[in-house]
Amino acid sequence: MFSGIRIFSADDAWRKILDDLGAVVVDEPAAADVNLDALGINGAVSPMELKARVLDAMDVGPALVRIFGRRVRLPRMQLQIVMQLYRAGEMTGADLRAAIGVAPNVTTHAVDNAIYQLRKTFGRDFIQNRGGVYSLGKL
Repeated sequence: MFSGIRIFSADDAWRKILDDLGAVVVDEPAAADVNLDALGINGAVSPMELKARVLDAMDVGPALVRIFGRRVRLPRMQLQIVMQLYRAGEMTGADLRAAIGVAPNVTTHAVDNAIYQLRKTFGRDFIQNRGGVYSLGKL
């Protein structure tokens, strides 16, 4: 769920949960993409709500400038797709759906539509699919 995201928390229980969810748990807030302690999460929280709070807290501006060569604003699902592919390099369709919070076996076309919109906006070669594996291509 948090593959490749560097998250800091001083709380041992949160550190274990974050590790189980695939985050890179770091020891210093300065080395993190997100400081979980600063988000003020109190009490029980669903995994989807936790994921939404972490993704909202991430500053993806510098990464988007590296990808697009300029600042861009993207709808949430498109942003999640681009950032997951940027971090991972390549992902299967099922892994990509799971990484952005869509169950891999759900029959929805939301992810396919978001990829279509990205290709329509940034060119057919921007999101590539080779043998069921997605990756970022050229603009």
